[in-house]
Amino acid sequence: MEKEAGFEAAAVRLDDPWYDEPSPGWDELDGTGSGVPAPAQQGHSAADIYLEVQRSEAFREVRRRYRRFVVPAAVAFLLWYVAYVVAATTAHELMARPVAGAVNVAMVAGLGQFLTTFLLTWAYARHARLRRDRAALDLRWDTQEMTRGIGR
Repeated sequence: MEKEAGFEAAAVRLDDPWYDEPSPGWDELDGTGSGVPAPAQQGHSAADIYLEVQRSEAFREVRRRYRRFVVPAAVAFLLWYVAYVVAATTAHELMARPVAGAVNVAMVAGLGQFLTTFLLTWAYARHARLRRDRAALDLRWDTQEMTRGIGR
């Protein structure tokens, strides 16, 4: 990345919420001059913190919102895809019916597959932005603060 966009483009912003800071003690020397991490001052391990977050109501709500969109959307899209494939292989007369000039039902349905893929991608991104991203980012910040020993 440094070669293509320059050194400044590869730098990580410190206010980036996805930037992981080193664990406490990594920058401290142990007296021997080596960069060995100092013992952790925290009472909980990172695994305990992540399990606590996973058990929280906020995490369950993010997962519930995700499943409420993804499961019906995936089922609907798969049914639409299977219907298209079955119709293409069994209903030759229907699929060969002209719609406009040389364009037939099979071509319209095939292009409809692409259209629904793009629509589903747009709907997923919109749903994530409006219903999950803020809650997930809040969970991320809380988790990072707990792992740094700050806690709320």
